[in-house]
Order: sequence, then structure tokens, then C-alpha cells
Amino acid sequence: MTLPLVPTAVIGSHGKPGWWFAGVKAYERGEFGPADLEEMFDDAVQAAVRDMETAGIDIITDGEVRRLGDMETAGIDIITDGEVRRLDGYVDSYYAIIKGIEPIPDRRKAGPWGYDQQTRYEAVGRIETPPGGLGIVKEFEYLKAHTTRHTKATCAGPLTFGSRIHPGKIYKGVVDVAERFAEVINQELRGLVAAGAELIQIDEPARGNVSGEEMARLFNLATDGIGVRLGYHICFGNRFGRSRFQRTYEPYFPGILKSRAHQLVLEFAGREMAELDLWKTYGEGRELGAGVVDVKGFAQDTAEDVAKRIRRVLKVCPPEKLTVNPDCGFGWSPRYMCNAKLGALAGGAALVRRELQGRR
Repeated sequence: MTLPLVPTAVIGSHGKPGWWFAGVKAYERGEFGPADLEEMFDDAVQAAVRDMETAGIDIITDGEVRRLGDMETAGIDIITDGEVRRLDGYVDSYYAIIKGIEPIPDRRKAGPWGYDQQTRYEAVGRIETPPGGLGIVKEFEYLKAHTTRHTKATCAGPLTFGSRIHPGKIYKGVVDVAERFAEVINQELRGLVAAGAELIQIDEPARGNVSGEEMARLFNLATDGIGVRLGYHICFGNRFGRSRFQRTYEPYFPGILKSRAHQLVLEFAGREMAELDLWKTYGEGRELGAGVVDVKGFAQDTAEDVAKRIRRVLKVCPPEKLTVNPDCGFGWSPRYMCNAKLGALAGGAALVRRELQGRR
């Protein structure tokens, strides 16, 4: 399939069906075995793929429905290695299989949920992954076998992986931890390329205490030798629809441009399209994945809402360099709302395409 002008894409995660949560709870109670859980995940991937295709999205993912980081919404604990661990974030399903780290007791458990209640870890040995890696290659292979659309493979970046791991006595500091994860990620990405991935997106946080140049350096370490199109999603956080970091990209420019990313994937809709001027100043020659759907707002975006936002982006980015997407993933959104917003994304892009074609 040939991509249209101003193609639509997703960031990664998709709204999960109610039976996804019921199935994981059944597994926790011992009513599902590993094969039952795997079958449920397969079905959830196929549901996510069909949802994206039905909405009219051009570049899709598997919905990241095998990644159990969103399970606290279902109140779920998973037993791993003899311990009960609360899985409460994008990378927690990976922390459960990574060797050389141990959980640290939560300092605050009472009161409203906050990012300070996410489980943190300490490095107690060299960080290692299982022989089969993190499982991202297997996820991608299943996706490729179940769609004819263009696809995107997604992987958390070194800062994301290292964000909740204290260096302990093994590593000199948080940068050393991130550099070790860059090595881990690089091996995973090489597997994705071998599996046929043509677009890989690295997801990193807008932490505020790491410069754009340092973020670019770590991105480049993680993607060294990876000869396919690379996207760089810089995220403000989205757990329970709440941001974790200050929602500004200004401190990261121009240093972030030292990354070898072909496309920067940035959040605009939920910020009323703020900071488009940064792209006007720095974006020449680079692809932009512009967030034009607000995943944190419960109000329904319409196709015309999306079209208005795309028109504003086109004032700073040529259509040939533009992909449009939601601000972030839909892992914290009800499935029906996710699907409605994806339909608005596709509808808004179609409106703008017709306008562009009419001018040519």
C-alpha cells in the first residue's frame, strides 16, 4: 500500500477491551494458564488491528496490548519469580523479566495515586535480559502476519527503561544505567530490522533534568547501526491522563536535533497547539509526527477539530514531511473513546488531503 499525503499513525498503545482486564484477572486468580493468557493477547492484538484499520489509520501498531504496564487500572498484581509485583507503568512488564534489579519498597501508598507510587528498583547486578530478549520482536512478527497496512514497531528508550532504577553499587549513576539499556535496546532493534520493520519509534520522557543533547546521544547509542526509518517520540507522561513532566519542548532544542531520528513525534493537541513556532525555527528538512488528537481530554474530537489543527501544523511543516497522530498512546483511554478519536483523526486528515489536492 502506498501512503497518502499527510498519513495518519498511532503512537503505540490502543484502548483495551473489557475482556482484556477480565482475562488478566482470571490469570491472576489461577483460572487462566499461560496458554489461555497468550490466546487472549492474540485476540486483543487482532481487535486493536481491526479497530485501527476500520478507523482508517495508515500506519498501525499491535496496540501494545501484550505489555502489562496498564494493569493497575484493573487492580492486578502478577506473581513473578516468587514475588508479587504491582505492574504500574509502560515498562513494568519488562522490569519483571530483566535480571539484575530488585524492587524497592514504595515510600507512599496512601492517598491519591501519583507517579511517586510507581514501583522503583535498584540495580543489584549487571542488567540483563532473558535469552529471547524483551519480546518486542515477537510482538512485531505477529502484527506483520495480521495486517497489510504499513506498520510501526515501538520500543521504550534508554531513559524510559532507566527512569525508575537506582544505580545502587553496580552503576556509577543514572546515565550509566541508561547507557546499559541503550545496549539492550540496540539488540532488540536489530531483531526488529531482521523481522522486516521499516519504521521503529523510540519513546522517551521529557524529564527536564536531561538536556536535549544528552537525550540525542542516548538515542544514537540505542539506534547505532539501525538502518531503517527512526521515530523519536518525546512524551510528557500520560498515566491516568496525567502528565508527569513540564509540558514544554523548548529546553530540548536545538540539542535534540543531534539525534539520528528521521521523525520527531511531538504532542500538540492537548497543549492547544503550543510551540509550533519551535518547528518553524528548527524543523527544516526533518519529518514531524504531529499530535493533533488530545488523548488526555475525555471530550470527543471531531474530524473538523482535527482538520483545524492539521492546517495550523501545515503553516510550519510541509505536507510531504508531515504525519499526524494522537498526542500519546490510548492505553489509559476507554476503547470506545479511543476508536472515536481515531475515526476523527482519519476523517480530519482526509478533509485536509482533499483541500491540498484541490490546490494542486
